[in-house]
Amino acid sequence: MRRTLVLDEDDLVMVVKEDIVRQIDENRGEMNRTEFVNYLIQCQLKDQVSQKDSVSREEFTQFAHQMTGLLHNFLQFFISYGMAMGQGKSSADIQALNQQLDSLNPFDEDNKEF
Repeated sequence: MRRTLVLDEDDLVMVVKEDIVRQIDENRGEMNRTEFVNYLIQCQLKDQVSQKDSVSREEFTQFAHQMTGLLHNFLQFFISYGMAMGQGKSSADIQALNQQLDSLNPFDEDNKEF
């Protein structure tokens, strides 16, 4: 049996199974079917957009490790540069910088989480 449906240019028809219509009717509350389906589609699209704006825990952990490594290398460079230039820094200042450097060691396997 063929069905022909004549609609305005702006209207479209979506064919769904009866159980989907039943689920829509059970959950739509005061909205009509079209409003409810539009609402569900808009919510799904917003969720996809918001998910793209965030990073995963693994990505953030990898970024944090890379930044810690960069800071470690930066401090190591300036400590060795200062020592090579013979700036005459006090040994207490150098010792404090070395302790900071050791605390930021990204290669320490005991501190995997931040």
